[in-house]
Formats: sequence, C-alpha cells, structure tokens
Amino acid sequence: MQLAFWVRRAHKWIGLIIGVQALLWMISGLYMVVVPLEVIHGDHLAHVHTERLNPAGTRIAQTRLHELYPGITSVRMKSLLGKEVYEIKQGPQASLVDAASGEKISPLAREDIIALADVAYAGEGSIGGVEWVTKAPQEVGSRPVPLWAVHYDEPGKTTLYFSPYTGDLVARRHELWRWFDFLWMFHIMDYEERENVNNTLLRVASISGLAFALSGAWLLIYSFNRRKKA
Repeated sequence: MQLAFWVRRAHKWIGLIIGVQALLWMISGLYMVVVPLEVIHGDHLAHVHTERLNPAGTRIAQTRLHELYPGITSVRMKSLLGKEVYEIKQGPQASLVDAASGEKISPLAREDIIALADVAYAGEGSIGGVEWVTKAPQEVGSRPVPLWAVHYDEPGKTTLYFSPYTGDLVARRHELWRWFDFLWMFHIMDYEERENVNNTLLRVASISGLAFALSGAWLLIYSFNRRKKA
C-alpha cells in the first residue's frame, strides 16, 4: 500500500512536468504555424540588391591583383555602392579591393554601412544607431565578428547586420524573429547553449518519460490486481 502511494505521487508529478513541456510544445508550434517563415526571416524588411557590372569599366588585371595580394584563394567581382570591387579571399579572410585602383577598401567605414543599409532596408523606420559589434550577440549565432549592426527606430526593433569585410547583409533580426527564437528554445528543449547541458536535458527527458510510462503501467496492473482480490 505504501509503495502504491509513492508510485502514484511520483506518476502525478512526472505527468505534471511532462504536461508543462507538452503545453510549451503546442504554444511554440502554434506560433511557428501562424507566423510565415519568410516573415520570421525578415525578407519583407530588407532586400539584397545586385548591381550590374559595367562592361566598359576600368579594372586592374587579375595578375596584378595577385601580385598586390599574395595567397589569394578566390576572387569575385561585384558592384558595391556604384563602385566595382573585387572580393578576394586570402585563406579564411575576405577583403574588398577597388577594381580600378587595386586599393583595399575594407573594413568598411560607418558611412559605407549606413549607405548599404539605406539601399537594403524596406521598412518604415529610421536609423536609431549604428554599432560596431566585436562580440556576437546570441541572435546572430556563430557568424564571424566583427560586424556592423544597424538598429532602426520602429515597433519591430529591426536590426540589420553587415560584414565589414564583404559588405554583405548577413542577418536580419526583429521582434517576431526574437520571439520565434525564444519559443524555439522551448520547442526543442534547448535551455542552455552548452552541448553537455543539452545532452543532460535530453537524458532527463528520456528518463522522465520512461519513468512516467513504467509507473503508469505499474499502477494499472496494481489496480487490476486489487479489483480481482476484491
């Protein structure tokens, strides 16, 4: 009788814990279904514009480029703010070089980033601040720093992140995305960033589920046995 009391109590509390997590799964899943993924990604807030290259533009030769910057592993030509540039890579590091003069123009200055943001941004807010980020915030994940963060004064608190070495728009973040990220944490039980803690949580969840099932099965068998005796 005493054993049945404690098994019933444990079953109840384990069920409560699992029920709370199940409720979080449903709430987070509902949010993911209701809010379109393209809205979460912020496609409506900023667009990547591809400028056409000028066939008659003045450019230094590729051989000269390799002489100026030894160890180049890749070269890509593109137009940036109306100017043709080479995007070169020397190992993992990317840089921008003026296609006409061969002069390195990266990392890009604050004024260049504001100009890029003005071209990309499609919202209705105005720039509230421009920040040089050397420690990546959680919302940009593992993207390499430093980054330029352009913050906008509008209800969605949009932030556009640009690479100072390539001028690329690397991330769009806004309140709907931040809520998605917060709820996604509950949905996949990613309560900590450290992998060993995540593994521990998964083990605890598995053990709790097994304990819930076993205690429920034991109580079912126990109840049938009591009825037979009665």
